[in-house]
Amino acid sequence: MLKPRSVAIIGASRNPEKVGHVIFKNYVNAGYPGRLYLVNKSGEEIEGTQTYKSILDIKEGIDLAVIAIPAEYVPAAMEECGRAKVKTVVVVSGGFAEVGRQDLQDKMVGIAEKYHMPTLGPNCLGVMDPRSRVDTLFLPTYKLSRPSIGGVSFVAQSGAVGSTVLDMISSEGFGLSKFISYGNAAHIDEVDVLEYLLDDKETKVIILYIEGAKRGKELVKIARRISLVKPVIVLKGGKTFEGQQAAHSHTAALAGSYEAYLALFRQFGFTIANDLSELLHYAKIFSSEQQPSGPRIAIVTNGGGAGVLTADAISSSSFLKLGKFSTATEKTLRKSMPVLVNIRNPLDLAGDADYLRYKEALGAICGDGNIDMVVAIALFQTPGADSKLAAELIRIKGDSKKPMVVLSTGSDYTRMHKIMMESSGLPVYDSPAAASAALEALYRYSEYKKAKKQGKDPH
Repeated sequence: MLKPRSVAIIGASRNPEKVGHVIFKNYVNAGYPGRLYLVNKSGEEIEGTQTYKSILDIKEGIDLAVIAIPAEYVPAAMEECGRAKVKTVVVVSGGFAEVGRQDLQDKMVGIAEKYHMPTLGPNCLGVMDPRSRVDTLFLPTYKLSRPSIGGVSFVAQSGAVGSTVLDMISSEGFGLSKFISYGNAAHIDEVDVLEYLLDDKETKVIILYIEGAKRGKELVKIARRISLVKPVIVLKGGKTFEGQQAAHSHTAALAGSYEAYLALFRQFGFTIANDLSELLHYAKIFSSEQQPSGPRIAIVTNGGGAGVLTADAISSSSFLKLGKFSTATEKTLRKSMPVLVNIRNPLDLAGDADYLRYKEALGAICGDGNIDMVVAIALFQTPGADSKLAAELIRIKGDSKKPMVVLSTGSDYTRMHKIMMESSGLPVYDSPAAASAALEALYRYSEYKKAKKQGKDPH
């Protein structure tokens, strides 16, 4: 499904407004290197590409069939896929259990089981793998930007949430390994997807948006295993009674008690996000693959007020704290810093600080055994902050074993440098609270893994 050598689009259309046409163009625009077949009952060519009236007319083997036709015709199309020995199916069509047509969904599942044909959906966006250039999303690229290749895999029960987060990921600078939208989870569900991603070497971090699970015991088993191998960031939809009712009408999900899900996620070391912004903030820090050795934070800034606000955010955490510079670090800083700089944490380098001053300060601090993680505040509105500073921060992060994030707030000039840093794997945040929360999540997950390896209770 994610690495197919051949794909058939059932419901391919000449009409640019049709889902089947958008999926066809996505494959073409992505430069999909495999064999692409179009199935349409009219049999007419689509932009010079031959079409087939039935998948049974295609004589070559098909690894993946993408079905984008009205719900009532899906079972018949799946029956033909089974007879054609198609290996996997994605059903993007809606109109099944989420609107009360459980009968259609059961029929679809029965056919999938009959032919041993793993089926994703229905009522989903399907899959995207930037490496294999597979893209079943029926959202055109001019509306939804596609992220670059990376190590974060995103699993979403909701296509709408999935597409929104994908769009945000593409602007945040960290890359995507795989996107899997599973919709009603009629055949393949979140347990199957997590089991796959557990062993997927291209996936370093997992983001999960879930509304409800149908196989609770199996979810517990995979949660217990996966959190020891790679971080999982989860956002649960359906926290309230009203949200649970909405989830059922959306994906026919059994949303269940939010508190029960929360207890499960916490027990097995999942990082819990409360909204989409937190989801991205956590994904960004984990995708940088940094490993903290402790909770002690150093703050280096070129703006005093920003340093104060960040100190407040760090000190408000139940897990993080400001570190105290060693005597040796204080002496080194005193020699290299201007007289107007007070040698303390937060270290305010003053408004005229340039990349050389940051280099001297961060060089000393990153070598300090009393410091475990660093927040570098870079206010690019000041005279000395420019592209040289961004490049220096990238270099320092690459050379240091200590986790480092950048806090930088501003408009166009700042955003330009934010993209520069994030595209190099340096996480950038626009508020002290976001930076603090991300570092806390990184530290807590590190402590969870450490405790489990030592046979201790991580809680």
